[in-house]
Amino acid sequence: MSDRRFLIVDDDATFCEVLERALVRRGHKVKTAHNAEQALQCVAKFRPTHAVIDLKLGEDSGLHLIKPLLELNKEIKAVVLTGYGSIPTAVQAIKEGAVNYLAKPADVDAILTAFEKAEIAPAREMETPAMSLKRMEWEHIQRILDEHDGNISATARSLGMHRRTLQRKLQKRPVKQ
Repeated sequence: MSDRRFLIVDDDATFCEVLERALVRRGHKVKTAHNAEQALQCVAKFRPTHAVIDLKLGEDSGLHLIKPLLELNKEIKAVVLTGYGSIPTAVQAIKEGAVNYLAKPADVDAILTAFEKAEIAPAREMETPAMSLKRMEWEHIQRILDEHDGNISATARSLGMHRRTLQRKLQKRPVKQ
């Protein structure tokens, strides 16, 4: 049995169950939480060494959970998972104290590797690769959308484009680097 204790924080119960089973099969102790309140209660009782946090927890953001988790347990290592990866949210996750950031779908091996890489290589400045013009546009839209708390109409006004045009751009997948 491993001495690693994992806390999985995700509002998708099925994902939590699948990941929990996979981690238990590898000899780890696991608890799950489906919102920030449950996660904070679990940290106080379970004292996890590792946390897997979904970026979108219902109406909340998993980014807002990282600092409170670290305040309760300074030794915890957190990896943020998201279905909508972007550079601004990745940078924000690392600033909040996460050791890594993964895009979904991520299997148990990818998650464990993310923790291992963080343990081997101490935190360092993120190298920003050169981005294509389309990728820069995508990142800019995501940053402005985040500044307006996901409000598409306010974001469209800020960007000087029609709301429907912005919605079409947001329905597309992120452009590769």
